[in-house]
Amino acid sequence: MDSFVIEGGTTLRGEVQVGGSKNAVLPIMAATLLTRETCVIRRVPDLSDVRFMCSILESLGATVAFADGTLTIRAENISGTGNYDLIRKMRGSICILGPLMGRLLRASVSLPGGCVIGTRPIDLHLKGLEALGARMRIEGGYVHAETPGLHGGVIFLGGRSGPTVLGTANVVMASVLAEGVTVIESAACEPEVVDLCHFLNGMGARIHGAGSPTITVTGVAALGGVDHEVIADRIEAGTFAVAAAASGGRVTLKGARAEHLGAVLDKLRESGAAIERHAGGLTVTAGQAVRPLEITTMPYSGFPTDMQAQFMAMLCLAPGTSIVTERIFESRFMHAAELMRLGADIGIEGPSAIIRGGRPLSGAEVMASDLRASAALVIAGIAAQGRTQVHRVYHLDRGYERMEVKLAALGARIERTRGE
Repeated sequence: MDSFVIEGGTTLRGEVQVGGSKNAVLPIMAATLLTRETCVIRRVPDLSDVRFMCSILESLGATVAFADGTLTIRAENISGTGNYDLIRKMRGSICILGPLMGRLLRASVSLPGGCVIGTRPIDLHLKGLEALGARMRIEGGYVHAETPGLHGGVIFLGGRSGPTVLGTANVVMASVLAEGVTVIESAACEPEVVDLCHFLNGMGARIHGAGSPTITVTGVAALGGVDHEVIADRIEAGTFAVAAAASGGRVTLKGARAEHLGAVLDKLRESGAAIERHAGGLTVTAGQAVRPLEITTMPYSGFPTDMQAQFMAMLCLAPGTSIVTERIFESRFMHAAELMRLGADIGIEGPSAIIRGGRPLSGAEVMASDLRASAALVIAGIAAQGRTQVHRVYHLDRGYERMEVKLAALGARIERTRGE
């Protein structure tokens, strides 16, 4: 397995181009199953998750071409049965369920896998599809769904940890071809959901309210092809922003959309960093020292759970006590033990991590447990003195395109070592 070798103690400076959003492009790719016509998706990051989704669509019968950041997909003749060996590897693959039901009125999709960051049930997905008229059963590791016809309804998608992003995407995609009007209450408000709705409206769907807690979908008879550019990845932008602040540097994030990063930029300012907005992106300049913070993860527009690990790495450098509380996933502190191998002082008390920062970090061998934990360990390795080796960076390759290349261009001493 590949790993990153980092010689720490460097300061990041320069410009980095933020790529297209992984969390937006995966459901958008799934949405191409709703039409027989050709769809073109631009600014697509070359990630292992994107490649997995390409394989899933091809296994369903779609033709897929991916070159130079552009996907061309035509799902003229498709099957309703998803490949178990592909889908089980990626959590986001569950988003094929909604469009298959919308187009074929039947689907058999294996229960998905992904990062080990706690239980992520799909009960709200099933609840939403059942409200549209689908009959659902789980058997042999598959979700089997069928219906003589989908119809509109009023659906509440609030869950224990707030609205479900992929659940909202699945219900929206199923409802665009349903008869009548569907009202989704407690819908996810994330920019990635808004981008999906823009894509679907470009295909001819009639969706209103995306970005608010209430989305209204008026069903249409058929959808056509579309040419769409994916939004910038707010989590990649946030990760490089934190890396700039943790390293004491100054980095311009080209293409970053500040309006999608409100809570992240607010906490960066509170930590001492300066943020400059400008046409085409923003610039993050580290303060003289990192200040301690209190952070609680929340659904959008609150602080994103996908930035929790990166901030924890930075807060290990802040003299004083910081508290990070995780309210979205119950097992998302696996990176804490690895940060402690670098010299961090972190205690876990229920849903909160107590970080007593200010102690110098020193390089060590560490193991990535999930996608964002990988990014946190890379940030800590850049800030630490000495050599850090981050193992299992295949996790990181799921959500960051050529991260080591981008960091090296900013001055990091980092290289990928190829494993067997």
